[in-house]
Amino acid sequence: MEKQKKAVSMTFEEIVEQNERRIYYHLHKLNIRDPHREFYQEGLVAMWNAYEKYQPDKGPLATYFNYTIRNRLIDVVRKEAKEKEKVDAYKQFQGVKEKTGNYYKSGGNAYPIKYAESPNLEAEELLQVAKAILSKNQWTWLKLFIIEDMTTKAIAEREGVSVDAVKSWGKEARKKLQKLYSCGEGI
Repeated sequence: MEKQKKAVSMTFEEIVEQNERRIYYHLHKLNIRDPHREFYQEGLVAMWNAYEKYQPDKGPLATYFNYTIRNRLIDVVRKEAKEKEKVDAYKQFQGVKEKTGNYYKSGGNAYPIKYAESPNLEAEELLQVAKAILSKNQWTWLKLFIIEDMTTKAIAEREGVSVDAVKSWGKEARKKLQKLYSCGEGI
């Protein structure tokens, strides 16, 4: 009890001088590299908080320092990991946004899919070609789903058919348009 009263009456600078090794111990134990001493600063802040909140009747100050420093360092590591994860996800999103995002894999490598060059046709001409090869229902799907951005459910309600029927129209329309595009017919 004498030691605990003595510890509380010491200045924080004296406490740091005596307990600074605890911070280094936890940095080493948690395998944290700290070239810019950011984690060391967090350890000091944790030590300060422990010093301020310490209640002698709850246990030894040294144990409380260890607990507080260790948990603060773990929290900071987790926070930095989450931030890095968010930055990486954003970079990946931007990379996909800048590229087409379509790749095929062969032999462990990913290669971008190259699209066939098509002549510059105006949108109206493309729609006329599509209308000529699609059935009435397939054209309805193309116009409402692709151009007007309606959901399959909304199209089904509007046309008085099932959602599966609308999906079938879209599937067949895609097949015809892919066949047209890959063969270069009409375009």
